[in-house]
Amino acid sequence: MRMPNFAFGLISLSLMLLAGCASAPPSPEPLLIATGCPAVVPCTLSATKPDKNGALLNDQEATENDWAQCAAQVDMVYQHQQSRAGKP
Repeated sequence: MRMPNFAFGLISLSLMLLAGCASAPPSPEPLLIATGCPAVVPCTLSATKPDKNGALLNDQEATENDWAQCAAQVDMVYQHQQSRAGKP
């Protein structure tokens, strides 16, 4: 039994459409590249009002954390400036 030529075209078209229904992994998100200088915000210290020695110790830890965040920001800006120093 001979099949007409248009039947092969219809079969291939339907197979192509079915392939579009298959589940596929999501495409990867585009990688964002930041250009320019990093954002810098003013360094601030948390407000404190210790009334006992335990509160004073907690305030010291909070203050040290605030200074660490500020130092990290300064280091980030310094590293950015050093990486740009060798480029025109």
